[in-house]
Amino acid sequence: MRFIKPFSYTMGYNSLMNQREKITIPSTIFTQVVDDEMILFDTQSENYFGLDVMGRVMWQELSRHHSLVALQTYMLKHYEVSEDVLKKDIDTFVHHLLKHKLIQVG
Repeated sequence: MRFIKPFSYTMGYNSLMNQREKITIPSTIFTQVVDDEMILFDTQSENYFGLDVMGRVMWQELSRHHSLVALQTYMLKHYEVSEDVLKKDIDTFVHHLLKHKLIQVG
């Protein structure tokens, strides 16, 4: 799955992160939906990021519930995906968000 367009995927995110930790979105991040995609703008770094449809859905769920557990539960309920594949996809997605300081954990 490809969620965040400019990013290249490199694994390495610690998937053992406490799934119950609260996810917060810094006040410097602004979003805009354009067609099926979402544009993220970080006013601090002045960088833009594009999320595809699935990235947008995952971002919106993180924004609503601030929880990886809630995100996983939502995705399993609404999309046909195995739990193992979804876990890897969420780990990759969160890794890139953290790498670019688009979310904070804890």
